[in-house]
Amino acid sequence: SDLKVAATPILDLPTRHESQIGKSKIYVTTLDSNSVADIGTTTNRVTNTTPVGSGPLELAVTPDGTEVYVANAGSNSVSVIDTATDMVIATILVGNACRGVAIAPDGTEVYVANENSNTVSVIATKTNTVTDTIPVGSAPVGIAVTPDGGKLYVTNAESSTVSVIDTATDTVTNTIIGFAEPIGVAVTSDGGKLYVANAATSTVTVITTATD
Repeated sequence: SDLKVAATPILDLPTRHESQIGKSKIYVTTLDSNSVADIGTTTNRVTNTTPVGSGPLELAVTPDGTEVYVANAGSNSVSVIDTATDMVIATILVGNACRGVAIAPDGTEVYVANENSNTVSVIATKTNTVTDTIPVGSAPVGIAVTPDGGKLYVTNAESSTVSVIDTATDTVTNTIIGFAEPIGVAVTSDGGKLYVANAATSTVTVITTATD
């Protein structure tokens, strides 16, 4: 028989979602409404809508599920949402046209790719302040951290490269070439492989992280 799922009305132009660990919630950025919708997974209905900055694109939930970090590309900022209250508790200025968001496995740092600044902002979650800015390639959009937290991978769409960052020093240790407008990026749960989506060729490149 056919599998049927519920269609949940939200707001204009949903762009990105992520589940909240430990609780029955899904958070979705809604670009045209400049907000984040909170969907209950038991009811498949929007339970709350939180106003954020201009042009929210991507978001990430902390490992303990207490906070959501939202990249607002239009206002060059990151909104921090307290999941207990669904209210913004901090707004952090980052680079221009911020896109991808990744959080360290221990929850101490947040990494934000700034597409028009060609940088990655490092945010300390304890203080919600930017502690470092890392230059990368042209038009960084996708970002992923390894399960051990030791490496950060950033896709640079315009330079068709992937920057490899050592999170201990916040420096680029390698630049991998041979992509075609790389956008999305993901690391396997064991940290052994990296998958990179190439927008120009509609392909996925697989990299062994031990030899990157």
